Amino acid sequence: MKTIYNNIIPFKGFAAINLCGVLFVRKNVILSDRIINHEEIHTSQMKELWYIFFYVWYLLEWLIKLFKYGLGSYRNISFERETYGNAMKMDYIQERKKFSFLNYV
Repeated sequence: MKTIYNNIIPFKGFAAINLCGVLFVRKNVILSDRIINHEEIHTSQMKELWYIFFYVWYLLEWLIKLFKYGLGSYRNISFERETYGNAMKMDYIQERKKFSFLNYV
């Protein structure tokens, strides 16, 4: 996964964001193994949904959950639930089955 350090993307308050398999990281942020694993899981999800469908699904799910959870909707998106729930399992990428995020919908 290519990593780009800069001061623009992601917005302040966020350490990193994965856009189409490229990791954008705020300058002065030290990437932990947990963050890297989290973003690698996202890359797997993106590949499974041919990138564009990942972003469409992500946005739609966020909008739907926004009405239910309010500002907590981000953590309740199935993609995020999978990544946060498995970010500490460093071998998760190797054992992960395709479309595993569906278990978190």
